[in-house]
Amino acid sequence: MSGKLYGVGLGPGDPSLMTVRAVEVIGEADVIAYHSARHGRSIARSIAAKHLRADHVEERLVYPVTTETTDHPGGYQGAMDEFYAEAAARLAVHLDAGRTVAVLAEGDPLFYGSYMHMHKRLADRYETEVVPGVTSVSAAAARLGAPLAEGEEVLTVLPGTLPEEELTARLAATDVAVVMKLGRTFPKVRRALEAAGRLDEARYVERATMSGERTGELADVDPESVPYFSVAVLPSRVDAERPVRSLGDVVVVGTGPAGPLWLTPETRAALAAADDLVGYTTYLDRVPVRPGQPRHGSDNRVESERAEFALQLAQRGRRVAVVSGGDPGVFAMATAVLEAASQPEYADVPVRVLPGVTAANAAAARAGAPLGHDYATISLSDRLKPWEVIAERLRAAASADLVLALYNPGSHSRTWQVGKARELLLEHRAPDTPVVVARDVGGPGERVRIVRLADLDPAVVDMRTILLVGSSQTRAVRRGDGEQIVWTPRRYPEA
Repeated sequence: MSGKLYGVGLGPGDPSLMTVRAVEVIGEADVIAYHSARHGRSIARSIAAKHLRADHVEERLVYPVTTETTDHPGGYQGAMDEFYAEAAARLAVHLDAGRTVAVLAEGDPLFYGSYMHMHKRLADRYETEVVPGVTSVSAAAARLGAPLAEGEEVLTVLPGTLPEEELTARLAATDVAVVMKLGRTFPKVRRALEAAGRLDEARYVERATMSGERTGELADVDPESVPYFSVAVLPSRVDAERPVRSLGDVVVVGTGPAGPLWLTPETRAALAAADDLVGYTTYLDRVPVRPGQPRHGSDNRVESERAEFALQLAQRGRRVAVVSGGDPGVFAMATAVLEAASQPEYADVPVRVLPGVTAANAAAARAGAPLGHDYATISLSDRLKPWEVIAERLRAAASADLVLALYNPGSHSRTWQVGKARELLLEHRAPDTPVVVARDVGGPGERVRIVRLADLDPAVVDMRTILLVGSSQTRAVRRGDGEQIVWTPRRYPEA
């Protein structure tokens, strides 16, 4: 009979943090295997040393390369793949002979551990058991004495080897984070934390639970002193002290057409960092609730009052996020905030605008590519401009053969505008011109239909609907699976 393979998690370094099951497995094993660099020292072996017996067969799996270059024809990855295959073959010899093999792993065997490369090559051929261990993430939080994640906070674990821009985006977008594999990556990780606006929150833990342990503020750490066995921690924000400012700022963010899937990392970061959220209640409901972050909701028809309220909060030292649907600069809150911010009394308040996915782009993507060529965006709401102006712009865009994205087409109090717009457009467009009727894109009531312009029914249009009216070149095609798509060619025919 074949032997059994164990992946044994040893915890973060302190031998007393090994599990009872890990000690049992080591005691029962015939073969003890562990990885090491070419210098021969193995942290995993040192953790388990007092549980090793003289009659244990030890298999030292020595990496051919670590950080240095290699002349292997397959490069670094080729050298490592060959090493893992050879190491797995060595362990298979023992397993075939009926010996029990325990592969030691710092932390948890399946969490950035070397054991997993043996597991993937052997687990389908031999009986296998993985013994979990305490990870360095948990050890670091324990040594800092800081809650790692609370309530509905999201914990993100990142390798420091990621590209700097990717690190920045992920650090900005998450609530809580741990960055592993520092060492040579530390300067890059520090820059990413600073660019994400989170350097002041970051803590540093080196060799958690091991000899030489060090903790502190990450911003104070000398980059030249950072070993591989260290992590950066952004602990829980719940109950964290907010900085006291004499003057805050306002950031206007777009949430896209629906829920969290449409938020950009930059927007997520701004929402998480805000002291206060201000917005139309429907849009505020799309944003996760965070303890200690007041939400100031209001009706959709008080944009100017909402903008001034946000600026007044900022004057009192608050960091304010004004929440808008779609893109805040497209028929939304950015204009209202900037108009108010242009008044002399708010001239000193910093204001930023962060983009979001527009309703037009979201609807177009669902339907295909109707905005693939030149298009115009027009609001059919006559609440802030006369209908005569709207009609004139519809005629001009239609006569120029532009695809049209029609926002705010109807509401309970505005029921006739869609019918009038259809009549006007039919003076310039063929009756069979494709029209995308998209309602609640991204939401639970999403419905996207493609109809002829002549068949557009005003009764099915409300404020949650956007209309995309094709040009003379827009095509509606039914594909083999029965799905109908709409697209506008990028090439326009010559006169």
